[in-house]
Amino acid sequence: MATIDAIALSQDLIRCPSVTPADAGALDVLEKALKGLGFVCHRLPFEAPGTARVDNLYARLGTGAPHICYAGHTDVVPTGDISAWKHPPFAAEITDGVLYGRGASDMKSSIACFAAAVARHTQNGAPKGSISLLITGDEEGIAINGTKAMLGWLKEHGEVPDHCIVGEPTATARAGDTIKIGRRGSMRVVFTARGIQGHTAYPERAQNPLPALATLVSRVAAAPLDNGTDHFQPSTLVFTTFDVGNPASNVSPGEAVAACNIRFNDLHTPQSLEDLMRAHAAAITGETGIPIDVDVQTSGVAFLTQPGPFTELLRDAIGRISNSPPEYSTSGGTSDARFIKDLCPVAEIGLPGGTMHKTDECMPLDEIHRLVDIYAAILDAYFMAVP
Repeated sequence: MATIDAIALSQDLIRCPSVTPADAGALDVLEKALKGLGFVCHRLPFEAPGTARVDNLYARLGTGAPHICYAGHTDVVPTGDISAWKHPPFAAEITDGVLYGRGASDMKSSIACFAAAVARHTQNGAPKGSISLLITGDEEGIAINGTKAMLGWLKEHGEVPDHCIVGEPTATARAGDTIKIGRRGSMRVVFTARGIQGHTAYPERAQNPLPALATLVSRVAAAPLDNGTDHFQPSTLVFTTFDVGNPASNVSPGEAVAACNIRFNDLHTPQSLEDLMRAHAAAITGETGIPIDVDVQTSGVAFLTQPGPFTELLRDAIGRISNSPPEYSTSGGTSDARFIKDLCPVAEIGLPGGTMHKTDECMPLDEIHRLVDIYAAILDAYFMAVP
């Protein structure tokens, strides 16, 4: 069987400037490497109305059960001011044992690590089941034409895995030191208070929405949502804007808008939180007479992969490489695991994320080698004793 150099493959992937939604050849690089291992590859382009086309890749080695899937993304965030980078963002330079480039942390190196781990695992023969990769080019974007669309294709074609590992950079200090077993949900709430515009010299002829909206913001921000759970930290609500758009000093506005972001645990649903926000708004309207509209957009629902045989297999395999078991965590933002959890049990294991999305994003070569060891140990354990 072929072998894969995780460092070289990481460099080849980083050298493709695949800023969402562009692919820039990244999936071609990966597909070539996977075909060399015997994977059957499917390119899956999707383009929802009004959006840019996104190219994706699904690759599978083997046809039987059990079936473990690795999910990740080759798209990256923009570089920002390139002149601020000491190392060109798409040159994949290595300096003093550190690989630099956009995607070194999030998450091209992780994809290369998994491909290298598969090559190592299959050196003595095909897997006793199936290994697949679900790779999107739309994770950093609107997430419509990527993993979410691909999961529909998997269901239609009978390609549903038994378990999934997402390779996001979830580690804190060392590769694999954290296993994400869930994620908080995320939603944006926009409050629009509607009054009557008027001259500030005649406030009795106007209906200023600002005091009512300010009271609402203060009340909502001060009310704790919960105290957390065994696996989740307390839910948080952060106001991100308070806008009036009124340049005149002698006009009281007719409308004011405030928006907040809620990161919520599994004590809540999007509907329960929407009901709560609407109740707050209705109470302020009742006190002030100012109508307040509430608009809610949910980008992710809280979920938890309950600790059990699958998570313990992952933890034990990592512990054998690291000499210490990783921590379970549900912290951080959202990932494509929020879609995959509807298909099969999912956990996230990857590289340290300290430099992701930053100027001079980078990854020590030792961490890349370590993650290859971890992924290989997981594959060995998985096919030896399926959870």
